[in-house]
Amino acid sequence: MIEKDNLLIRCMNRNDFEVMVKWLNDQKVLEFYDEPPSNLEMVKEKYGPRTEGKHYVTPCIVEYKNQPIGYIQYYEIQEAELKIYGFTSNQKYYGIDQFIGETKLWGMGIGTTMIIMMLNFLRRKGASRVVLEVSKHNIRAIKSYEKCGFKKTIEMNNKTNVMECNLSDVHFNQSC
Repeated sequence: MIEKDNLLIRCMNRNDFEVMVKWLNDQKVLEFYDEPPSNLEMVKEKYGPRTEGKHYVTPCIVEYKNQPIGYIQYYEIQEAELKIYGFTSNQKYYGIDQFIGETKLWGMGIGTTMIIMMLNFLRRKGASRVVLEVSKHNIRAIKSYEKCGFKKTIEMNNKTNVMECNLSDVHFNQSC
């Protein structure tokens, strides 16, 4: 789907469910990714329809040097969610959610690169803005998002902020 150097973002498939179970039971990952610990049935139930194209969210696996290391998903923001965020429907908003499941790879810039790759991909799909929700205490992720052009736009509650990237305002150093 999207490739740059040693990094590949590809559509998730059923063969990825076991690694998702592993990542969604890692306490370091769960500290920042808003999911409960999962088992294989829970992963199949949530991600199965997405891998089959029966859901508006497109799930992807991130590979580094041909090994799965993380997850990223993208979706066009639905009308009801636009209203929650206070956005108008005259622009094409996308949302993304992601994590690096192999925690030994945290802090190496891989997350920033995969987000830039996804932003370039979404720009080609016609997105004008991309939003994400981030835990206020996930400082590493916030710094990465800021490097990618995201800015805090909404304080959702005492735990979560919404960050937004206006794709017409950012020009990435890394092309893909």
